Amino acid sequence: MEEGEVVSWNKADPKYDIRNWHPGREKCGKGITLTEEEARALMNALEEVFEA
Repeated sequence: MEEGEVVSWNKADPKYDIRNWHPGREKCGKGITLTEEEARALMNALEEVFEA
């Protein structure tokens, strides 16, 4: 799994999973999981902040 991939766990709706994975994929680091709606809202908010 790559950082920022769309994944589905346990047959749930796909979400954007943004986190680091340790070499060998035995452990993952802290991260966040966002629905497409949440990801778009975050992107829009960040665009407003950085365009200001």
